[in-house]
Amino acid sequence: MEEAQRQLLQQSRLRLVQELRVEPLWEPLLARELFTRDMIEDIQRAGTRRDQARKLITDLQTRGRCALPIFISCLEDTGQCSLANLLRENNTTQQLDPVDIKPIEMLRTGEPSNTYIMVPEPNQRGRDTAMVGQVYSLNSDPCGYCLIINNMDFDASSGLSVRTGSNIDCEKMQKRFQALHFAVEVECNLTAKGMGKTLQQLAKRDHSALDCCVVVILSHGCQSSHLQFPGAIYGTDGASISVERIVNVFSGSRCPSLGGKPKLFFIQACGGDQRDHGFQVSSNSSGNKSPGSDPETDATPFQINFDQPDAVASLPTPGDILVSYSTFPGFVSWRDTRRGSWYIEILDRVLEEWADYEDLLNILLMVSNAVSAKGTFKQIPGCFNFLRKRFFFKTK
Repeated sequence: MEEAQRQLLQQSRLRLVQELRVEPLWEPLLARELFTRDMIEDIQRAGTRRDQARKLITDLQTRGRCALPIFISCLEDTGQCSLANLLRENNTTQQLDPVDIKPIEMLRTGEPSNTYIMVPEPNQRGRDTAMVGQVYSLNSDPCGYCLIINNMDFDASSGLSVRTGSNIDCEKMQKRFQALHFAVEVECNLTAKGMGKTLQQLAKRDHSALDCCVVVILSHGCQSSHLQFPGAIYGTDGASISVERIVNVFSGSRCPSLGGKPKLFFIQACGGDQRDHGFQVSSNSSGNKSPGSDPETDATPFQINFDQPDAVASLPTPGDILVSYSTFPGFVSWRDTRRGSWYIEILDRVLEEWADYEDLLNILLMVSNAVSAKGTFKQIPGCFNFLRKRFFFKTK
């Protein structure tokens, strides 16, 4: 969805939440394949009619450039013409031809799927409009290693709680990156020293025949002194390893076979212990906490580690690196004990729908927008981007 369309939905959000009748919309939305059955059920679980309306508006913004005109048509079909007119009269973006809907016949796991995706016309695809030479080449298969570190159970002496629901995140990321043609490896419940050793072993491998490397870390985290990359990740023993040190393991001097190739880091951990209450944008913006949800944080108090070598060591130029954080530095990152973390849940969903068409930075913008609309407490992911080219995942 174009930025102007997103802004229109935000500007109209108060009236939409107040007046939108969501119940009659489910069948038209399904019939036009704007949402899948699973996505609609997810919206219905949001709670009250207003809660469902809020989530519907938020999720609509991830459904592509044709989503708004289709939604307006659904409003008209259900007799909600005043809302349809509100959106149509203020929609100044170019009207698009009807979207081409194509079924996904088979998930890359080999299991049948009834999931549908919205396929823009070829001249609308970010992949096709990118100039040759300004896009990272992913020709190998697998295109690279993907290491997932899932710290769920922590020593009692660490004072850190069990990260219930992290196994759900781990399974999602394992399946997603396998579908994106990565050789996925999972390591669970590592100490800080164990994390460092595992990362060093990955960096020492020969990546010459590969085009990329991905590291996903699911753990408790904290604020930490830093030069470039903020934050630190806890091992199961309660000791921490800084994000700077993690990234530095894959520097050109330490991992020459990944020189000039994209190295992507996805961090689900708190950046501190501050809780963001957000700011009021309308009289009824009370959040969209799901009934029965049980959110926890991955936070621990701020620690200053000036005596640790990794906190003061000079770092190499961080070219071809992207670090995606689940939350803003200094703030907590929320995890539902039954559904996994907000960040991983949305990241997985957006990758499923948009990896074919959008580059990584646009995908991460969609993730930030969707996560920022969740919950009574607020959270917004962000990234440190030092990529030199556009990055598109290998999907075929």
